[in-house]
Amino acid sequence: MSDFIINNQTIPVGENKQIVLNAYELHTKTSIEIPVFVFRSKEPGPTILLSAGMHGEETNGIEIIRKVITREEIKSLKCGSLIAIPVINIVSFLFGSRDLPDGRDLNRCFPGNKNGSFGSRIAYDLMKYVLPLVDFGIDFHTGGAKINNFPQLRCVFEFPDNLELAERFSPPLIIDSSYRDGTFRKEAAKKGKPILVYEGGESMRFNYIAINEGVNGCLRLMRSYNMLDVDVPNNPAVKLMNDTWIRAGVSGLFHLIANNGAHVRKDDLLGVVCNPYGNIEHKILSPKDGYIIGVNNQPVVNQGDALIHLGLEE
Repeated sequence: MSDFIINNQTIPVGENKQIVLNAYELHTKTSIEIPVFVFRSKEPGPTILLSAGMHGEETNGIEIIRKVITREEIKSLKCGSLIAIPVINIVSFLFGSRDLPDGRDLNRCFPGNKNGSFGSRIAYDLMKYVLPLVDFGIDFHTGGAKINNFPQLRCVFEFPDNLELAERFSPPLIIDSSYRDGTFRKEAAKKGKPILVYEGGESMRFNYIAINEGVNGCLRLMRSYNMLDVDVPNNPAVKLMNDTWIRAGVSGLFHLIANNGAHVRKDDLLGVVCNPYGNIEHKILSPKDGYIIGVNNQPVVNQGDALIHLGLEE
């Protein structure tokens, strides 16, 4: 085992430190720093990355990591190391926005460029200083505006290491999800570093089911590698091979009837879209057997809007 060095900051074996990934200057001459928390045991073991706040309004993931790093077990790991970044996108977090000030999505800026845009420089620093140190990681995300995702872990089933990590984390749902260009997950995979994406809850709104599932998943994952000894409930996970969005057939007021996360059968009534004037009620039926993995909480919808995200086992 050797010292970790992140941007000229050294973290020896057996020490815990808060360091800075890098500092970035805004047009106001304000310096923005990204805090990184490193916990190292004296005994060899895996190095896990927990990251959140890739988008500034994804508060559930930020809270998950906050809860994890404040636990006493984390401060005295039995083996291995943990690198935790509660808020990657500090600037967007300040404004409570999804995108960076230039309108870019940080999770489309990877692998980054040290001389590029603000987001590109953050992506570059994460790839250069942090990713080489880790064996695998979990990147925490939250549903977009008005989209409430049921707690789920997204990975690529064709890669056995992805699926093994997902099963160790053991969320309620594990979804086969292909890589997207420019994302941290895809660029990390090119380096042989599996990064799984956890989705749970809705932007700018705490969802305590999603938060608790995320915390428990982290503890289960670390316990499975003997990094800590903690009592955490086992959780049977359902594997979903595919997914589809159920869209509004008409415009109107959307009422969800089924519960988020529920298992549904083909032709089950999931919700209705009502005309504001009381003379039309359009029923939304499930097109297949599956699990509801996300719902649109927006009450006023237009024809074609995505309303219910359905995960399929086949």
